[in-house]
Amino acid sequence: MPSFRPRLRLVGLVARAVICTACLANIGCRTTVDSLGYNATSDAAYHTLYPLTVPPACPNAFRDVLGKSEAEITAKIDAAFNTLFHGNPADQAIFFQVGSDEADIQDIFHNSEVRTEGIGYGMIICVEFNKQFEFDQLWRYAKNVLMVSTGSNRGYFASYCDTSSDSSSTTKPCYDPFGLEQLVMALVFAHDRWGSNANDSGAGAVDYSTDALMLFNLMRNKEAENGGVVDGVTNSFDATTHLVFDLPDVSASTFTRHAAVMPAYYELWAQATGDAFWTEAANSARLFWKQAANTNTGLLPIRTMFSGQPYTGWNTFGAEGYRAQLNMVLDSIWNGHEPWEVTEADRLLQFFYGQGIDLYGMSYTLDGVVLDTTHDAALIVTNGMTALIADATAAGRTDFITAAWNQPIPTGNTRYYAGLLDILSLLVLSGRYCVY
Repeated sequence: MPSFRPRLRLVGLVARAVICTACLANIGCRTTVDSLGYNATSDAAYHTLYPLTVPPACPNAFRDVLGKSEAEITAKIDAAFNTLFHGNPADQAIFFQVGSDEADIQDIFHNSEVRTEGIGYGMIICVEFNKQFEFDQLWRYAKNVLMVSTGSNRGYFASYCDTSSDSSSTTKPCYDPFGLEQLVMALVFAHDRWGSNANDSGAGAVDYSTDALMLFNLMRNKEAENGGVVDGVTNSFDATTHLVFDLPDVSASTFTRHAAVMPAYYELWAQATGDAFWTEAANSARLFWKQAANTNTGLLPIRTMFSGQPYTGWNTFGAEGYRAQLNMVLDSIWNGHEPWEVTEADRLLQFFYGQGIDLYGMSYTLDGVVLDTTHDAALIVTNGMTALIADATAAGRTDFITAAWNQPIPTGNTRYYAGLLDILSLLVLSGRYCVY
């Protein structure tokens, strides 16, 4: 399976970033330029990671709703990880070694592209499975191959983004904030689970704390580093609405993706950094979902203006947006203080159940007209996760959870996206998607 490295070098998006570990790790180092070039004198600069508050035990729907034993659950989850990370590279694996010290995750369907969303989700999965060796290989690849080392985009990560709401369409190079958010959260979890200066995963220790702080400063302080908006490059979040930009560029400064809106993460980032900005971001994210969801079907568009108006060309429900449901589920099980999320889950289940539990399509207009009748494995497991937080009397709740349990491990050409969501659904529905 070919590596992504040559393609990135051809477009000039790759170089190695030197990490100024001593500076970022030292609270007193307030006037030294960090590895991204940001002069850390602002009150918005981050210097320390604080421990996270671990929520109570998460619900285990496989055990409590379906009656599965812990041994059955463990076997099923382990099989999914082993298949997708260490299975046959021809038709099972999405995780690929790149040399001896790095690894990537490839979107087989889109010409084996390497996306930050895949690397980030892969790192989240690895920390949840306690797979430090694989985690470090993915992060080394992200830093050494995907991270931009010079110019106005320095510190952002080269990725690919869909060019239309049709998931079979072509993609284009971009600096995807969704993947960046996954990388940050994964590094914070890794720091809390494994520590930051004493691991033996091979090829030297990884300082997760320093690297997480580096990315926090990137998201909040990119414009300060550049001395303003240079070449159109912006911070990752809007200072007024506290919403994440669709892309960190002025061309995308008025709209966002619902899949990239992650209040569950932001609540944890507020704890990790002590910055109230992230609490406001979490509150804004929940309000944004309420404003955008269709009041009859519950369906969310893929992209929406910050004003709440539809974004032309993306005002449909489709594969890229499934992750918004996962984000909502995580917020509910980790924070549990938004009744609307339960109402929204009930509404979504009612809509899909009405379409037929084994028949619903993969994309719709927001008012419920089917656009693609494919019964998509990725949406099957996403709806299973959604059922976890729905009311016990919600339409077909047990059926949706059963469908997620029965879903085979994705293989073949489309295994990348469905496979990542499959593993994440298994973790969520077994109560094993943990905060560290």
